[in-house]
Amino acid sequence: MNNDSKLIEKLKEYEQEHSDLDEILIQLQEKNTVNLLQIQRLKKRKLILKDKIALIKIELEPDSIA
Repeated sequence: MNNDSKLIEKLKEYEQEHSDLDEILIQLQEKNTVNLLQIQRLKKRKLILKDKIALIKIELEPDSIA
């Protein structure tokens, strides 16, 4: 498995986790018995994943500076 394949696999994993966290956050916010600290942690994790996704996409895209 080459480096691009590994990056694509990791990208899919991160995107799935990001989507899962989004669903969890929506469900938690719909309930009125919400732990704000838990929501903050999940949102922070979601932001970290978003940054990792962006970095992988940048690494996978060829340089377009010409």
